[in-house]
Amino acid sequence: MFGVWAPGEEVSKLTYFGLYALQHRGQESAGIALSDGERIVVYKDMGLVSQVFNEATLDSLQGHLAIGHCRYSTTGSPVWENAQPTFYTARAGGLALGHNGNLINTPELAAMLPDDRRGATTDTEVLTGLLADNPDRSTEEAALELLPKVQGAFSLAFMDETTLYAARDPQGIRPFVLGRLENGWAVASETAALDIVGATYEREIEPGELITVDERGVRSQRFAPAAPKGCLFEYVYLARPDTTIAGRNVNSSRVEVGRRLAKQHPAEADLVIPVPESGTPAAVGYADGSGIPFAQGLVKNSYVGRTFIQPSQTLRQLGIRLKLNPLREVIEGRRLVVVDDSIVRGNTQRALVRMLREAGAAEVHVRISSPPVMWPCYYGVDFATKAELVAGNLSTEEIRASIGADSLAFIDLEELVQATEVPKERLCRACFDGVYPIEVDEAARGKYLLEKSCGNAAERPLARGRR
Repeated sequence: MFGVWAPGEEVSKLTYFGLYALQHRGQESAGIALSDGERIVVYKDMGLVSQVFNEATLDSLQGHLAIGHCRYSTTGSPVWENAQPTFYTARAGGLALGHNGNLINTPELAAMLPDDRRGATTDTEVLTGLLADNPDRSTEEAALELLPKVQGAFSLAFMDETTLYAARDPQGIRPFVLGRLENGWAVASETAALDIVGATYEREIEPGELITVDERGVRSQRFAPAAPKGCLFEYVYLARPDTTIAGRNVNSSRVEVGRRLAKQHPAEADLVIPVPESGTPAAVGYADGSGIPFAQGLVKNSYVGRTFIQPSQTLRQLGIRLKLNPLREVIEGRRLVVVDDSIVRGNTQRALVRMLREAGAAEVHVRISSPPVMWPCYYGVDFATKAELVAGNLSTEEIRASIGADSLAFIDLEELVQATEVPKERLCRACFDGVYPIEVDEAARGKYLLEKSCGNAAERPLARGRR
């Protein structure tokens, strides 16, 4: 997610490049909402950022204010209607909103919508409808009234015709940062997006903070006390390695985890190879900590998306085969330590070990730079049931047998936390230890919960493009 307020700049292109830097966070759809001060135009479609937008489209989006989003669905089907930014006509104009995270009290919020706005199929659409439904209040006043009632993970970038807003949940579960441009300001899900547009990192948007950006500059208000619980899985997998979270470079954390993993779980081997790209920093650390040479034994097809966040099991399994190819001349006859960032469903590792054996590997020792993912995430990562998680149902030895490795080991939770340099009590570790920072009613959860009450969004006719 990205937002920019910069009069005199090509904000559509700044937003495009900001989203390009954040493509790893969502690959289902992409969109930009832009205002020239008088009206908001939203352009969005299914696909990658580079597929949705071209030079002519961006040139047609003129204005001084924009928000952009690339979607990874955790509430609602992966269809055009659920692409972001979402848009509602408000009494005094329009309101567009992008959301990174996942709410846990969506049914209660949906019940607050007026009758003519019922039928929302995502938590993001519910928020947009509620913010827009305030005829006697400004957008800022509406946000300050609504946000204390919202529970779960939310980093929000939203806008009316003249003003950019950014808000972060009181736990600060998803990363969110503020940057300064030469002629304006930007907000982004990761610092890497600020880097690509030439913005200077100012600070993190604080948990429980609402930021307003307009011709008067940046103003900050608090809508809830901060109770920081940043997502530990961001350090493991979600964030780019060149991003900084809570003052700690993600790549440095991952390399340090690899060093600790080598000491905690050594192996007799000839080479350390990573599962690219997310396993590479930890593999570098493992090689450094163990003294075993590092080698690139797998070639990644850069044009295949992250298999973890594809929307269906069929596509995940197909994507694994398309994504990685072994280098036989590196692998054949060698004892390998294969370093990956996590095991969620086990599909990647099972196919990977099979490929390495077929390429002639003598032994395959799998080392994972995170603890077993044993618990569902309700805050913005798409493993919402324990049944989906291989470690939630099998022991480490059973997983090893399932994927066909000679040995398997995971880093301990305490070692991972220490590598982030963030105090344990300031991290959400729920997917690893089952301790949820916000109480969740599992009976009221479900990716398609809203769609069940209004018909499946995937069955509705699609519209496309400009709105």
